[in-house]
Amino acid sequence: MSKYIIDKKLLNENISIIKEKAKVPLIGVVKGNGYGFGIKEFSAVLKENGIKTFAVTEVDDIKELKEVLDNEEILVMRSTGVENEAETIAQNNCIATIGSLNAAAVMDKVSQKLGVKTKCYLKIDTGMGRYGFMPSEVEDAIKCYNYENLDFIGAYTHFSSAFTNTQLTKAQLELFKDTMHQIEKAGKSIGILHAANSPALLNVEGVCLDSVRIGSAFTGRVITTNKTKLNRLGSLEAEVIEIKTVPAGYSVGYNGKYKAKRETKIAIVPIGHYDGFGLAKENETADLHSVLSALKKFLKRTQIYIRINGRMYSVIGEIGLSHTAVDITGSDVKIGDTASVDISPLMVNPRIPRIYK
Repeated sequence: MSKYIIDKKLLNENISIIKEKAKVPLIGVVKGNGYGFGIKEFSAVLKENGIKTFAVTEVDDIKELKEVLDNEEILVMRSTGVENEAETIAQNNCIATIGSLNAAAVMDKVSQKLGVKTKCYLKIDTGMGRYGFMPSEVEDAIKCYNYENLDFIGAYTHFSSAFTNTQLTKAQLELFKDTMHQIEKAGKSIGILHAANSPALLNVEGVCLDSVRIGSAFTGRVITTNKTKLNRLGSLEAEVIEIKTVPAGYSVGYNGKYKAKRETKIAIVPIGHYDGFGLAKENETADLHSVLSALKKFLKRTQIYIRINGRMYSVIGEIGLSHTAVDITGSDVKIGDTASVDISPLMVNPRIPRIYK
């Protein structure tokens, strides 16, 4: 059985590095199954390191997250006009995101029905184009503060291009600050402000405000323009379960596209597409160059490798749903040895156990 291994000591090091860089309280973003690290396991480690606020995008994540948290706060980064979602947020005493008058009205309605006052963050859209009031809609944003059952404790925005565009990121930040100034001039308390995510913290100076939202940086798999001391974490592992030798000319894998050029010793590793292997590029990048590089790699069928006993071995034949063949000719690899691959945790099947060592 395959498993995804995370070195807890190195994760703790990453958290310390990020705390030192930010110098303001961190919001632990654990969306996407804790960035693939397992939402409950990942959150428990962040909690041990003093993180007091956690953030998710899916309402369904609230239940799992509350199983490992005590008095820590949960921010739902999803402005929603769906009444049952708003009700779940209010029932669980989470912090709601309000990015439209409709979302404010729905959250106020369900809060009144439940007899609670729901904590909220105002969301400002400074260029991402998803949730939030545009700066030109600041008058509508101000109206949200008049709802009796909503308690606005702060506001935030989200940078669209902190991976690659420093100037645009700084422009978004100034737009956010200006919008907050207008709300403050209208006599409203703006509270806690945050804008920076992982790429912004590591790529752009002066963006931290009162807090920062960190997710991918904890894993060490974050898009940066500069080198960092962060540890790249996570590897998919499984034991070699079978070894065989095939003659020259023998076909290996689906469609018979690979034919052994010589007598070949093969290790069978129970890792495949179901686990996430072979589905994504290894490096977490998102610019045009990396997309083109990935396409070229696919077209050229660049060799894929699996590490066994510290050495890289070539994958031969097509990767299957749950098995991969590896050329171990001339090695002393044996059944039971550990095979590992470096793949993004976001691509690893959520059913695969996350093991913290």
